[in-house]
Amino acid sequence: MPREFRKRAEAEDREPEFKDQVISIRRVTKVVKGGKNLSFSALAAVGNEKGMVGIGKGKAREVPQAIAKAVEAARKNVVSVTLAETTIPHIVQGRHGAGLVVLRPASKGTGVIAGGAVRVIMELAGIKDILTKSIRSNNPITVAHATMQALNNLMSPDQVAKVRNKTRETIWQ
Repeated sequence: MPREFRKRAEAEDREPEFKDQVISIRRVTKVVKGGKNLSFSALAAVGNEKGMVGIGKGKAREVPQAIAKAVEAARKNVVSVTLAETTIPHIVQGRHGAGLVVLRPASKGTGVIAGGAVRVIMELAGIKDILTKSIRSNNPITVAHATMQALNNLMSPDQVAKVRNKTRETIWQ
């Protein structure tokens, strides 16, 4: 096997296996002089169920191409999520536009108490126990962006201890 192909195959082996899921598909039209141009807009999320998740949007004239573009955009926007076993370490809020999402840690066995875009993102991130509340907007794009912003705001126990000038043991008991 030539060297370039071997390097590419090794890189593909190291890349984590991501699952993708469509959050929403919309039919959009653009009114032009000759009538209406129909196209589709898709919102998708990808994750490895081990703390990595991302979302992306795609737009095309056909649904499969729109989904493919959305998944490709989501793979480029993957972020790492701080987990505390099967939940998140602390309460956090995320805002985007009119969307507000509150994420609360839950005890083992609670499950994912979420709906719509938040549920998809939590499951793909690998969070098994969480309580969520989506306030104000119910637009899936806005809610998805607010959820990602909340996940980006999560801090590890070490980061919280450093910010508060305390030891990790005094904060996380």
